[in-house]
Amino acid sequence: MRVIAFGTYQRDYPRNALVRSCLRRAGVEVSERHISVWDDRRDAWSAGLGTLGRLAIAEAQLAVRRVKPADAVLVGYPGHLDVPSARIAARGRPIVFDPLVSLFDTLVDDRRRFAARSLTGRALLEVDRMAFRNADLVVADTDAHAAFYEDRFGLAPERLCVCRVGADERLFQPRPQPPAAFQALFVGKLIPLHGVETILAAARLATDVPFRIVGSGQLDRKLDGAAANVEHIPWVEYKRLPSELHRAGCALGVFGTSAKAQRVIPNKAYQALACGVPLVTGDTPAARELLTSGHDALLVPPGDAALLAEAVRLLANDEGVAARIGATGRETFLRTASEGILGARWRDLLERLSA
Repeated sequence: MRVIAFGTYQRDYPRNALVRSCLRRAGVEVSERHISVWDDRRDAWSAGLGTLGRLAIAEAQLAVRRVKPADAVLVGYPGHLDVPSARIAARGRPIVFDPLVSLFDTLVDDRRRFAARSLTGRALLEVDRMAFRNADLVVADTDAHAAFYEDRFGLAPERLCVCRVGADERLFQPRPQPPAAFQALFVGKLIPLHGVETILAAARLATDVPFRIVGSGQLDRKLDGAAANVEHIPWVEYKRLPSELHRAGCALGVFGTSAKAQRVIPNKAYQALACGVPLVTGDTPAARELLTSGHDALLVPPGDAALLAEAVRLLANDEGVAARIGATGRETFLRTASEGILGARWRDLLERLSA
């Protein structure tokens, strides 16, 4: 079986890199038809006119040259504008779209960068519709996200499937020993989805627990006046994330109250599970697809700082509970989202598409 990874996708973004790795591990030949547009950007959604110009040129270049023979053409994240180019270049071969997100849902409903009725908001919705409706198969990361795509874009259920995000097992491995001191670690963009306000409020309630926040973004100013037990690091290299997790007492997931926050399980959650680090995250429909509170993670109501502080304190004060949840979280990862499991899943959905 042969697949062509196509478009302007971020090559090193965890979802994209892992999908290629999983496919190869499952015996699928993966070649790339890639033009770099987003690869040097830490936030692909803050593009200026120069980036948009490079994107337009890239799409023209991608469309004019026919792809080599393949069983499917795979468009990854962020590839919404790549789908029309893929359709032209593929010459009838199936298009598999792995969007990760809806542009309208992300920039309008969740981040509120644009009003829904603004020119940009309407344009984002049209780009979404064009991309989702022109793919032969859309791959969602959770059942909740698949249901959202089906409803929002009118997709038939047979044109949707789910393959979880997972984590790069070359990097994210169990820590050799428990951390010397407990700290609650958050890694991610400071955007509404993650509920940084809830994390900061929990830190003010649990002043005896150190919190380490790694990331920057739209809500940077929320860190002004943070409690004394909060340490902020604007950014670390991706390859350093395992060491950050290994010295953490627990990892914090998403606690936002938006509709999108109900539908996602982010990269960092899988990375924590892969490392055997106790995960605390929002109690959402998406999280419940994978996790059971008190067994392989602690789930707290989104936006509830008091219960988040209580969960963090429990792990900080009871090493036995922390060790058990970390170990069972690792087991859940291996059973549901390891590269072997995901590779088999990806191959199966591609074989069914090309049958």
